[in-house]
Amino acid sequence: MNAVVDLGALLTEAAREEQTIDLHSYDHYYVAVSGGKDSLALVLYLLDHGVPTEKIEIHHHSIDGENEGSFMDWPVTNSYVEAFARHFGLKFFKSYRMGGFEREMLRENSLTAPVAFDSEAGTVKVRGGKRGELSTRRKYPQVTSDLQKRYCSPALKIDVAKIMLCNEPRFRNSRTLVLTGERAEESASRATYRKFERHRADKRDSPKLRRHVDVLRAVHDWPEAMVWDIMRRYRIRPHPAYQLGWSRCSCRTCIFGDKDQWATVREYFPLAFNKVAGYEREFGVTIHRKLTVNQQADLGTPYDCDPEIVALANSTVYTPSIIWEDWQLPAGAFRNGCGPT
Repeated sequence: MNAVVDLGALLTEAAREEQTIDLHSYDHYYVAVSGGKDSLALVLYLLDHGVPTEKIEIHHHSIDGENEGSFMDWPVTNSYVEAFARHFGLKFFKSYRMGGFEREMLRENSLTAPVAFDSEAGTVKVRGGKRGELSTRRKYPQVTSDLQKRYCSPALKIDVAKIMLCNEPRFRNSRTLVLTGERAEESASRATYRKFERHRADKRDSPKLRRHVDVLRAVHDWPEAMVWDIMRRYRIRPHPAYQLGWSRCSCRTCIFGDKDQWATVREYFPLAFNKVAGYEREFGVTIHRKLTVNQQADLGTPYDCDPEIVALANSTVYTPSIIWEDWQLPAGAFRNGCGPT
């Protein structure tokens, strides 16, 4: 649900913050790319500002772990993001919580899983998963802005990024700018985020590490129209989710999905839908606390989806060109779909 925010005031504040950023003073530009329009716009923003491509790194945090799209996410996302990075000649790195969303959700009297990530040397490193408290989840994340209760965002994205930044040698004794795609227009909670601040992995004051890490929410003050405009200028073909009618490229079975999205998943992706519904029955706790996903789907109307795009979205290999010569707004543009609060 979109927030009612004073975009004029946000633009003024953002302009003041941006004056404090020396965009060309960093050694590494770590862009967190989900495959959604806002994260792609971050890369295009850097290109617009002349940041050298050899310094830009595309980082995709795989929601489903080793098996992209095997449970909650779109199967095609990892391949789509990699194709986008390859088109611009950018470094591509994949990272994930081992076992992904499903393992974290099913955790019972156990530690959270380790994080695996692609290293610059070309190997996969594994860190974490050895300390902390034993705990149990056995239920879906809650639909809330509280990240302790909506555990999917920190466990599968935020903490994964921090672990990689803290454990890759190239980020030591250097300056890194992390870019993330939250926009103020998306929600009242996101409207409160600062556009520019120190990252949680920052250790610039450490006498040993000198790990300088800032975070820039470069599109925080952008309305949706600006995001689509930069996609149009570069003629970037949007993720198949938008072409099917989704307004956000989060998980295919995102906990914030509305009744029409659940109806669409049930109609076109029944295996994914039934797995989510099965865990609701097993836990005895629904995602939305009042209605099951089946009850929500009963209230909704499926989108009218192109079978070829359905097949592409359900594939683990992205085959079309990233450049869309006959560029057009996808069906999901400006649609009031559900997303993080």
